Amino acid sequence: MTPNQPNHVKRFEVSRVIGAPPTRIFGLLCDPAGHVAIDSSGMLQSADGDSVRAAGDSFVVHMDREALGDLPMSRYDVTVEITRFEQDALIEWTPTSPRLQPPINHHFGYILRPTANGTATEVTSYYDWSRIHERYRAAGVFPILQESALRSTLGILARTVERQV
Repeated sequence: MTPNQPNHVKRFEVSRVIGAPPTRIFGLLCDPAGHVAIDSSGMLQSADGDSVRAAGDSFVVHMDREALGDLPMSRYDVTVEITRFEQDALIEWTPTSPRLQPPINHHFGYILRPTANGTATEVTSYYDWSRIHERYRAAGVFPILQESALRSTLGILARTVERQV
């Protein structure tokens, strides 16, 4: 746990209203390059793969952990496996790697709710490490990202989709 992180907290969740319809936002979230474009952590360097369309789909992200400066992992790849998918409403994934065994089992996701007038969307971003394997919990390195990183990513997401015409 981080110094200011209570032991019982195992999920961060932040929300923001974004001036774009759910379909535009969801399209970006389904695109592997979209994940790289809105990442505030600096870890996501590039991605390979097709846009996802269902739970079970996946793509590869080329990572650089040096951006966080916390662990000497340098550059590595993860497979982003989509674990939950509801068109224009919910997308969740877990990063996996043969390098990390047993699987970590932490999850990231977005929940989209259209506003009453339909021209904007309340977007909730979450990071859930409640189901991580005990091996990683005992290492004391979770959460990897802080709540502020989710908030920053929502800001980049807003800037990106609100300027699309």
